Amino acid sequence: MVGTAGALTGATLMPAALAQELRPPAGNAGLYRFRIGEITATVVSDGVIGGPPKVYAGDAQEEELEAVLRQAFLPTDFLTLNLNTLLLETSRRRILLEAGAGTTMGPNGGRLFDNLHAAGVSAADIDLVVVSHTHPDHVGNLRTASGERAFPNATVMVPRADWAFFVESEPDLSYMPVPTEFRRRFAANIKRSVEPVARHVEFYEAGTEVVPGLSTIEATGHTPGMAAFLVQSGNDELLLTADLAYHPVVNIDRPWRPGPDRDGETAAAARRRIFDRAASDRMLVLGFHYPFPGLGRILRTDSGYAWVPSGWQF
Repeated sequence: MVGTAGALTGATLMPAALAQELRPPAGNAGLYRFRIGEITATVVSDGVIGGPPKVYAGDAQEEELEAVLRQAFLPTDFLTLNLNTLLLETSRRRILLEAGAGTTMGPNGGRLFDNLHAAGVSAADIDLVVVSHTHPDHVGNLRTASGERAFPNATVMVPRADWAFFVESEPDLSYMPVPTEFRRRFAANIKRSVEPVARHVEFYEAGTEVVPGLSTIEATGHTPGMAAFLVQSGNDELLLTADLAYHPVVNIDRPWRPGPDRDGETAAAARRRIFDRAASDRMLVLGFHYPFPGLGRILRTDSGYAWVPSGWQF
């Protein structure tokens, strides 16, 4: 057995050039690869957003909410939400599920394209972008800074009901527990983000198959047309829950309802239905806003549900 002294001696003999090669890159990785049957899947981070915890746990009592956040070693004044897009690569196409926020909801988004580049993929390589709903943090990267299509060769698919509500009309966002100015920017950012693809967008109805192996599941309530996604290949499957929950600590481990749900009762019913399915089938789940890489499983408990993060795969 080599002792500590021997190990340290070996380290000092490492050539400088090799040591330089082995030095980790600055910052943390924004990619996480895994397999879904024959599909190569990569969680690609677009960065983070967030806000006051009460926004995402609308019916929580303040004291209890603060206690739960402290117990989870989380700040009590700001809840960080990740932006976990998913790249699917098959022998035929590259599909991006959710476009991410870009900078539409703060300066800490907009990492998607750098992280795609790190994965060896350019925006021009994407064949299809499918978004679960048209909130800015899911469509913000559809537009470049100069106003062009960010994914020039991709078909973009959105739920028809969301397009009608948020894009073709002036949406009433008074239900959102945020300042009036935030609502105004929120609505404007949706229209601005989708403008470059407006003439080319394709619509889908939740509950239909988009392409072989990718199905949508009706999950309305958060928005008029929101869908969850089910990816299947061979015996493997992955459920993407979109914004059924923002953070596992406040929306899974606790039953608190997200404040931005447009129809709270309908959203709660969709949450129960889909979470029950995930728990019963022991499905691998990806949460768009969960701590990166957002993968885990939902466990049914006596009082509701619990989030069990997946172990890291090298």
